[in-house]
Amino acid sequence: MLAGSFAYLDSYRARVAEERTEQAEDDAQMIGTALAAVSPEKRARLATQLALYEGERVRVYDAAGTPILDSWRTGPITYQLIDPETQPWQKHVARFMDRTFDDIVGADHVSDFVEPAHDVRDAWPEAKLAAANPNRVYSMRRYAPDRTPVLSAAVAAPGVGTVLTTNNVRDITRIVRAERYAIGLVIGGVLIVSILLSLFLARTIARPLRRLALAAHRVRLGRAREVVVPRLPSRRDEIGLLARALSDMSQALRRRIDAVEAFAADVSHELKNPLASLRSAVDSLGVVKDPALQDRLLDIVRDDVVRLDRLITDVAEISRLDGELSRARFEAVDLGLLIEGMVEARDERGRNGDVRVAFARPYIDTAVVFGDPGRLARMIENLIDNAVSFSPPGGLVEVSAIGIEGIVLIAIEDEGPGVPPDKRETIFRRFHTDRPDAEEPERHSGLGLAIAKAIADGHDGTIEVRDRSDGRSGAHFLITLPRAPEA
Repeated sequence: MLAGSFAYLDSYRARVAEERTEQAEDDAQMIGTALAAVSPEKRARLATQLALYEGERVRVYDAAGTPILDSWRTGPITYQLIDPETQPWQKHVARFMDRTFDDIVGADHVSDFVEPAHDVRDAWPEAKLAAANPNRVYSMRRYAPDRTPVLSAAVAAPGVGTVLTTNNVRDITRIVRAERYAIGLVIGGVLIVSILLSLFLARTIARPLRRLALAAHRVRLGRAREVVVPRLPSRRDEIGLLARALSDMSQALRRRIDAVEAFAADVSHELKNPLASLRSAVDSLGVVKDPALQDRLLDIVRDDVVRLDRLITDVAEISRLDGELSRARFEAVDLGLLIEGMVEARDERGRNGDVRVAFARPYIDTAVVFGDPGRLARMIENLIDNAVSFSPPGGLVEVSAIGIEGIVLIAIEDEGPGVPPDKRETIFRRFHTDRPDAEEPERHSGLGLAIAKAIADGHDGTIEVRDRSDGRSGAHFLITLPRAPEA
């Protein structure tokens, strides 16, 4: 805007100066014509009147270049050249601004106006040119001592001589300075608004972003527990959304770190139990000589190895479960067909023992969800395994799936002892087991229900356990998953 104002003022000043120069040339030509139209006796009076009317000084030189007429000698002085030393300091500042402005825009050099010591025609370049070329008008612009323009124009008037007019057009400087002052006010106002806007933006954007960046940097340095990311609840714009997103992310990261630490502690604890039993059995093998006791110790070693293998397999699966679900490409899965094939495969492999598993298959395409078929099958498989393991001999496990509006409900009911209300949350924790003492420990790692819950969470679903709706003894597991929209 400042550069544009310089260009505007330069073009405006040039336009005004050009108009005044053309006016001075027209005045000189008009005065020459008027003087040629009157008798020599009347020329001095007419020149004085015209000079007074136009505010100019009129001079006439003969063919030899000698002055023969001067309006200031026969009439009043029409303009006064001002000594800059007698002016107030504001004028000095204005002239400094004029020179600065000329230097910035690269204005053409203008010579200073100085009255010649001997007033002859050839002392004026424009008058000398006009005498040599009678059919043209010549003009020049010079600066007075106070840096106001002095316009001069010369023309050869037949029968009169060379007519020279000079005028100190101070109004050009006044007009340009007034325009510059107005533009200065605008630029000053824009500058103030820009500063206030910058302070406002710094307060509302830069400072909150700096706080968020500092918090993110501290989280990156591994100090997630110490960092409180500002949520900026009063901000409803993108900065507020970013702050709350970063706060939620840091809290999720903190929970993930805590979960990893707790999981590592649980894994080390669970691994120590079979390892301690295994080491004890191995140490005892070296001192026991009874073949029967040795066989029993070898059975313990085998059971511990099987338990370690199952535990390590389940730990590896639950460790990579979140990452695999985040990268998985979900597809439409008909849970009715999926569960039906799973139940048939379990019967064929004899995985249910003497427990019967019954499935009430829904209509095709009524229980369709978006998800990973393999993971969904593992979730339901773990819940069926859990129900079968708690069912009494000859018991019945009932599985059903139904689509209701925007959700799909999967129910698994057994005839076991059920789950007490105070343990319905803890059974989904990792490595939690609550089984009869006679249950073989190597068959269960305590991760089956935890894996099932992690898969349900990864599919935006839930798992909860209730009492059976018919009042009979047993547990009722209910899985809720979002239903896939119909094509």
